[in-house]
Amino acid sequence: MAVEVGKKVDDFTLVNNHGEKVSLSDFVGKNVVLYFYPKDNTPGCTTEACDFRDHHESFQDVNAVILGVSPDSEESHKKFIAKHDLPFELLVDEEKEVAEQFGVWQLKNKFGKEYMGIVRSTFIIDQEGVLRKEFRNVQVKGHVEESLQYIREELNG
Repeated sequence: MAVEVGKKVDDFTLVNNHGEKVSLSDFVGKNVVLYFYPKDNTPGCTTEACDFRDHHESFQDVNAVILGVSPDSEESHKKFIAKHDLPFELLVDEEKEVAEQFGVWQLKNKFGKEYMGIVRSTFIIDQEGVLRKEFRNVQVKGHVEESLQYIREELNG
């Protein structure tokens, strides 16, 4: 079932960069910033991850946890985290089940070539597990600040 703003998000479980199972329900009582990105160690994805890293303490200040999701492997996530000193978990969605649940696994077109891939998107889920805001087809520049501002004003106001 697809997600919908204003509705509780169905629980899901993915493996993180440490090989541990992580469920959305593990974060009840916290705001969750769930961001989907296409691929570890690519320019846009690295910029976005580093922006989340640089604002990590500010997200903690508004009781928010950051979770990144891509189809990359656990090993790829480990290297990406180590290379860029990322202080948050990255989740492995190799089967694209959660990406499909959130509607971000889509047909893309680059230089006239069509392929399936992740459409960069961020979802803000409140402390009760309700989807409060979705940012689809995200442009990296300024996006992290926009997500943080939304939580400050709408969820912690």
